Amino acid sequence: MSPGNWKMIAIAVGFNVLISLVLLYSAWVIIKLRSRLAKIADKIIAAERSTYKVLHNAPNAISKGQKGALRLGQQYQQLDPQLQRVQQVLGLFSLGRKFWLRGKPKSVATGLRFWRRS
Repeated sequence: MSPGNWKMIAIAVGFNVLISLVLLYSAWVIIKLRSRLAKIADKIIAAERSTYKVLHNAPNAISKGQKGALRLGQQYQQLDPQLQRVQQVLGLFSLGRKFWLRGKPKSVATGLRFWRRS
């Protein structure tokens, strides 16, 4: 073989080694990226499971809360007329007290005693 052929062979082997090293580095980067993506996927799955555990009963709880609020509103509507009646009765008592105390001396009207204990 001539010296020119050896140079061609050495250049071809050098290029092949260089290409192999680039491909080996690329494979290492891809494996590293795959590992990182697997860890990220595991974390996303764990977060999804945690979220599911917390929120899977949310529709039932919301529905229960809405029903409770509806019942409370109905109870309030039932109690509102009773409250108005009680307020009217208390207003009548207050008015009656004013008329009853109208002609009384101030000490009787305010509840002061005429005498004090020593």
